[in-house]
Amino acid sequence: MSTKIHPTAVVERGAELDTSVEVGPYCIVRKGVSIGKGSRLLSHVVIEGSTMIGEDCVIHPFATIGLPPQDLKYKGENTKLLLGNKNIIREYVSIHRGSVGGDGATVVGNSNFIMAYVHIAHDCRIGSHIIMANSVMLGGHVVIEDHVVIGGIAGIHQYTRVGKYVMVGGLSRITQDVPPFMIVSGVEPKLFGPNSIGLKRHGFTDSEVNDLKKAYKILFRQKNTVGDAIKKIHDEMELTDNLKHLIEFLEKNKRGISR
Repeated sequence: MSTKIHPTAVVERGAELDTSVEVGPYCIVRKGVSIGKGSRLLSHVVIEGSTMIGEDCVIHPFATIGLPPQDLKYKGENTKLLLGNKNIIREYVSIHRGSVGGDGATVVGNSNFIMAYVHIAHDCRIGSHIIMANSVMLGGHVVIEDHVVIGGIAGIHQYTRVGKYVMVGGLSRITQDVPPFMIVSGVEPKLFGPNSIGLKRHGFTDSEVNDLKKAYKILFRQKNTVGDAIKKIHDEMELTDNLKHLIEFLEKNKRGISR
C-alpha cells in the first residue's frame, strides 16, 4: 500500500509519511515533516519545519501547521511542533513551531477539536480533549490543561495558564491564570464558580463538585489571601486529588489569578 497523494500536492523528499496517509489537492508538505498513520490532509494544507503529526488527525483546507514563530528574535533555528493523535484541525487554523526563547517546541496533545481560524502561537503547551471554538487566539507560551472548552473569539495572553476542565466564555480576554475546574468569562474576566455541568458530564460526583464549590468560596468569595485560603482548605477539608491539583496550580502562579 502506498501513500495516497493527489497529483497537485507537493511532498518534498525528506518528509516521512506513513503509507496510510492521504494528502489532498494543492497541499504542501516540506522536508522534515513526519505524519503518522491514518492522518488526512484534505486540501490546501501547508505543513513545514520539524513538525511531527500523530495518527488519525484530520486537517482541513488552508490550515498552516509548523510555520516559523511570530517572534522577532527567531533567526531560523531548528525548533519543533509536536501534534498528537486524533486531532481535528479545521479551516485556516495556524499552529506555529517553538522559539529559542522558550522550550524550542510547541506541543499539542490528543483528541482536540480546533475550530476555524484558531491561532496557537509558539511554545504553547496544549493538553488533550480540548475544544477551541472559532477564532480563539493563544499568545506564546500559553498552557492549556486537559478537557478545557474555550468559546469563540476568546484571546489568551502570552504566558497565561488555563487549568483543566475550565470553561472560557466567548469573547473573553484572559490575561491571568484561570484555576482548574472553573468557569471564567468577560472582557474583564470574572470567575463564576466551578464548571458544574461540564464536570458532571465528565463523571464527577455530586460530592466532588460540592467540594470544589466550597473551595471556590474559601478562595475567591471570602476575604482571604490565597495563602490563608489554602491553609483554611487544608484545615477544614479532606484533600482530594482535585483539591490538591487546584492548590498546586495556585501555588505555581506567576501572572496573577482570574477572580
